[in-house]
Amino acid sequence: MNGPTALPPWLPTAPCTPGRCTAHPDGPGTGPDPGAGPLRAAARLAAGTAAVLLGVLLAPAAALLPPAARPALVRLWTRTVVRAFGVRVRYEGSPAAPGPLLVVANHVSWLDVPLLAAVLPARMVAKAEVRHWPVLGLLAALGGTLFIERDRLRALPGTVRAMTGVLAAGGRVAVFPEGSTWCGRERGRFRPAAFQAALDAGCAVQPVRIDYRPADAAAYVGDDPLGASLWRVVTTRRPTAEVRLMDPLPSGRHPDRRALAAAAQRAVARRETTRHETTRRVPAQRAVASDSANLSPSSVHQRASSRPAAASSSRTPS
Repeated sequence: MNGPTALPPWLPTAPCTPGRCTAHPDGPGTGPDPGAGPLRAAARLAAGTAAVLLGVLLAPAAALLPPAARPALVRLWTRTVVRAFGVRVRYEGSPAAPGPLLVVANHVSWLDVPLLAAVLPARMVAKAEVRHWPVLGLLAALGGTLFIERDRLRALPGTVRAMTGVLAAGGRVAVFPEGSTWCGRERGRFRPAAFQAALDAGCAVQPVRIDYRPADAAAYVGDDPLGASLWRVVTTRRPTAEVRLMDPLPSGRHPDRRALAAAAQRAVARRETTRHETTRRVPAQRAVASDSANLSPSSVHQRASSRPAAASSSRTPS
């Protein structure tokens, strides 16, 4: 693997790196599973890979199904993929009513994509490099991913217009507005460009918060190889993803894209005030009441340099 290359100054970056962010224990019973052993880890890896390949094989046939039937198939497949890798999922909240919707979420891992698709199937926005990834690139293209050339600032308005077209036609678009993966203990600023599509299409924005327990297992940051990230997930004891669907934000209540982006970021960053708060639940999934245990009281980055790592946005979906 080549070393990090210089990135244009406008690209979002995060200070998260594998050595700094993927080896911090989150409490007893959450690290590598000594009882699982390499055989169970290999079985999880094989099952997850097989589930992904099954999606590639079935994608052409799925395209022949009526449009109304495809979301249910996508939800079933993505839940199968995540569970095959050994990850347990807890959803909280309710998805917005059918219709055009811009879905925005914090970005921690490659797992974020199937987790979102399992509850809110949408056309993803990803960096153009993803198109050339083995297997996953083909799957992304077949799924209608909107690819963005992040190193070409002039291409951004065209991507926003493409997003607006999907939303105006009644579709859903999902984007990670931080523009790079963060470790989960810290989060990046929501970039406003994507929110212009919601304003232009006059549709709502649904913020989604994704947390992992333990956070270090799922984090896919910096120049972390995908193989290393996969192995970390399958060798972790009881990895859990918690996905919180916040109340949709009507775009018309905000004067511009910056205000709308800030409102979505506040919604994602908001903590629960009580472990017994009543929550709405997604069917067939058990809700969780609080995520306070998932967040360290002091950020790992408080002990690190504030200089962004150049490779942090060059390896991860945007």
